[in-house]
Amino acid sequence: MTRAGRREEQGKSASGAVQSVDRAVTVLEILARRGEAGVTEIAGEMGVHRSTAFRLLGVLENRGLVGQAGDRGKYHLGAGVLRLAGAAAVRLDVSQEAVPVCRVLADGLGETVNAAVLDEDAAVNIMQARGTAAVTAQDWLGRRTALHATSSGKVFLAHMTPGRREEQLARPLRRFTEHTVTDASVLRSELERVPEQGYAATREELELGLVAVAAPVRAHDGAVIAAISVSGPVFRMTPDQVPVLGARTAAAADELSRRMGYGSQAGACGAGDEGSRCGRHPWRADRAKRPG
Repeated sequence: MTRAGRREEQGKSASGAVQSVDRAVTVLEILARRGEAGVTEIAGEMGVHRSTAFRLLGVLENRGLVGQAGDRGKYHLGAGVLRLAGAAAVRLDVSQEAVPVCRVLADGLGETVNAAVLDEDAAVNIMQARGTAAVTAQDWLGRRTALHATSSGKVFLAHMTPGRREEQLARPLRRFTEHTVTDASVLRSELERVPEQGYAATREELELGLVAVAAPVRAHDGAVIAAISVSGPVFRMTPDQVPVLGARTAAAADELSRRMGYGSQAGACGAGDEGSRCGRHPWRADRAKRPG
């Protein structure tokens, strides 16, 4: 086969794959609108052969996106759709609720504040607020960053199940700078301290000159669903200031956790108090009191 012929075949294959995805989405939309439908009904509405609709339903059923209603041969949306919708809803809720918390923290510290979520093997920033002292205008929104080289990533690693964490540490740990931790045993020891101290930190591990601290955000059931981080230059975020900044970041993360339905947070209020209602917000501290 000539090179032109191969390109044509590849183009047809790609086009066919796109068409299959489009049809699969159409099946889901039909079931969402109808509630349930049989193969013949779905094929008729889509204008495809019954065997085509049957194959699409089989693939979607194997992925848990559709299910069958008993012995009637009717299909309905499956639990997999709920999982996807739930994940999207959580991300949207975190992004919305993080806005006021991150802005107040950024104003108080003068540094850049990000909210991130875990996306498989990376941390993705979904909200950013810049303080007046931020030295660069770099946009971190939407960026996938390595778990082992970022403060948010270390928060996620520290709160994973042991099995999942070991899967991550078994992979090659890319070196971004001379300070990146690439030894899994060293990183493992560092991660063990994160839950007790309440925050994770990096120092020039992703980019030279950049220091960051991050703390976990929890859902109503206590699961870590996001992280709030503060980043700034090495000359301002000095080693002796990291614990102070870590505590301020943890208090902000506690406030966001409260907004996400988590119980009374020790970092935000005293025992028996409820977040913003207790009237004490270490994360709202005036910028004049910012460390350094």
